[in-house]
Amino acid sequence: MTRTSESGSTAKPTPKVGFVSLGCPKATSDSESILTRLRSEGYDIVPTYDDADVVVVNTCGFIDAAVEESLDAIGEALAENGKVIVTGCMGAEGPKRQQVLSAHPQVLAVTGPHATEEVMDAVHRHLPKPHDPFSDLVPPQGIRLTPSHYAYLKISEGCNHRCSFCIIPSMRGDLVSRPIGDVMREAEALRDAGVRELLIVSQDTSAYGVDVKYRTGFWGGKPLRTKLYDLANALGELDMWVRMHYVYPYPHVDDIIPLMAEGKILPYLDVPFQHASPRVLKAMKRPANAENNLERIRAWRSICPDITIRSTFIAGFPGETEQEFEELLDFLGEARLDRVGCFAYSPVEGASANDLPGALPEEVREERRQRLMEFQEDISTQRLEEKIDREMIVLVDEVDEDGAVARSEGDAPDIDGLVHILDGQDLEVGDFVRVRITDCDVHDLYAEVITED
Repeated sequence: MTRTSESGSTAKPTPKVGFVSLGCPKATSDSESILTRLRSEGYDIVPTYDDADVVVVNTCGFIDAAVEESLDAIGEALAENGKVIVTGCMGAEGPKRQQVLSAHPQVLAVTGPHATEEVMDAVHRHLPKPHDPFSDLVPPQGIRLTPSHYAYLKISEGCNHRCSFCIIPSMRGDLVSRPIGDVMREAEALRDAGVRELLIVSQDTSAYGVDVKYRTGFWGGKPLRTKLYDLANALGELDMWVRMHYVYPYPHVDDIIPLMAEGKILPYLDVPFQHASPRVLKAMKRPANAENNLERIRAWRSICPDITIRSTFIAGFPGETEQEFEELLDFLGEARLDRVGCFAYSPVEGASANDLPGALPEEVREERRQRLMEFQEDISTQRLEEKIDREMIVLVDEVDEDGAVARSEGDAPDIDGLVHILDGQDLEVGDFVRVRITDCDVHDLYAEVITED
């Protein structure tokens, strides 16, 4: 692409940047911020290594598989292009950054996560700024990597916890909450751009505002505390689906359950319980205990019977006994969670859990993971069977000649199930549709459109 000046002479070709985005939704949000700045300054974003003048790789470094994927992606970009800027969790100060520099010393620059300014500085050093910015061509909601009908909205960065299995604080720092007015203005821009569902993400959504002592901000001329309840209540006024992720089970989370019952936000909680044994939770340095969690799950369901609760767990944590693992299965049997993911414990470089006694063989960790998922499979299937013959509103994600694929209020994109609508060929992506559930399998629902008489 070239530009023509007002005098008719041909200007220099527009500088072109390739981009690789890896990792979790928080990393995706960081990528969107960087891409928005690049586009605003006039850089072209190109899909191939060959066309790029420089390539930015946003990395993930949470577990060994993510580290390997990130290092491979950097190596591929170097082999195909040769000019690579690294950002993200693998670029955080410390061992991860040294891994990058040891494996790929020829990279142009390395920055940590949530580092838009540092990435832009690196781009400017190695690729001249375009003469004409494109800020007037960038939409108010910025560049998005998700489909147009849903978007991630990151409300804070970092985490104040020091869970023994996790190194996120060493990569992303302590909690830094975004001003509530800024969050609400971004949410409004997304709504005005046609987004139908907001996925609220952070490292610890429940802790929103703790670092600023719930400072009062303003939106629409009204005072709002920088606090989860105030944010959820305000987002509920935007006439969108609002879905909460990464919600630690603090007591004040109870306050938002009535908002779900009222229909202001989706009746959905993504709560990372991680385990049920008190001793293992203590070794993990988790801020919760299983007995209180069961009581609160019952209380949540008494207020909002339709609430969907998903969680993640770690099997085979150092020192975990067979009895403690059975405690976890007993918890799942009582909690009857809708959606569950499980990881076999994997040592992460820099995590204090690596120094705990009682490390389990890999085959034991994996066997427990598989046993947990098989145990939970029956529970999840039963929870889905309870929805058969019910009517519900779903959001359409895809449409083809075979019908439509949608999601219910209980299904987050990429991690939960789907609703298959076999008579949905005439629907459109982004439609809200009323359907009747006709069947289910282990993960998904099947439905038919309810037509008005």
